[in-house]
Amino acid sequence: MQPARHLSAPIVVDAHTHVFEPEVCSGRHVYVPRDRWFGHLYQDPRAVLVPVEELIASMDAAGIDHSIVCGFPWADPGLCRAHNDYLNASAGAFPTRISWLATVVPGDTSAANEAARCFDLGAVGVGELNADAQGFDFREPRELAALAEACQGRDLPILFHVSEPVGHEYPGKGTATPEKFVRFLAAFPDLRVVAAHWGGGLPFYELMPEVAALARNVVYDSAASTYLYRFEVFRAVLDTVGAERVMMASDYPVLRQKRFLRRVRASGLRPEETGPVLGGNARRVFRLAKGRPADD
Repeated sequence: MQPARHLSAPIVVDAHTHVFEPEVCSGRHVYVPRDRWFGHLYQDPRAVLVPVEELIASMDAAGIDHSIVCGFPWADPGLCRAHNDYLNASAGAFPTRISWLATVVPGDTSAANEAARCFDLGAVGVGELNADAQGFDFREPRELAALAEACQGRDLPILFHVSEPVGHEYPGKGTATPEKFVRFLAAFPDLRVVAAHWGGGLPFYELMPEVAALARNVVYDSAASTYLYRFEVFRAVLDTVGAERVMMASDYPVLRQKRFLRRVRASGLRPEETGPVLGGNARRVFRLAKGRPADD
């Protein structure tokens, strides 16, 4: 059941969430030895894995209208394809509540074709891709060229995990830091990109004009903010790059959507920023069809 929404209230979109097939959720021990990064993140049974139905229940409780569901950065193209099929089926089951991103192995010869297959099925982009998990290097952008061209051809974005070069360590942090990421941006200046986790701090470097020029087609999501920054990060980034380049994103189930959304609302958003940050930017970036989520 979609939450009731006042006609004047902005549509709320969580721009970065994760769900897994039920057999992965219940049988993680089968997948831990099959994928190094999955094992790194989910070997601990306290690390939460959820199917799509739990995401929908969380959205209802939080008052979130729509969620963008990311794939996992599997290193095996077969696991990517299976995950994509599950996300496609999930979107078919909840067409007004979720949209999905395809997951591919960027350096594999099948990546561009799998992305195209997923776009034909209705995927609204590619991601979350992860250099440490999938063995690519932002400093060697040629290996990502076919995938980037496939996304540019459909005018759809790629969502990348980007890491902070300083600060505390945590599972999944990785080494894909801004100084590497900007090499990729320089190679594909017209590609639309979503930089997860505040781009590893990249928006703060946009105070440098040359970095701002490289990042002009980058939109930042707020995934996992609670683990990384004080919530003043919203005000700081909005004042640096503007309200059209920030998307509310929880990284559910890493963080609880209801509490996260409440903290975002209390973070000092100005009235004119609330609509874009809480949903308008996600709808534009991922080209969500008008009325999905419903406008009425």
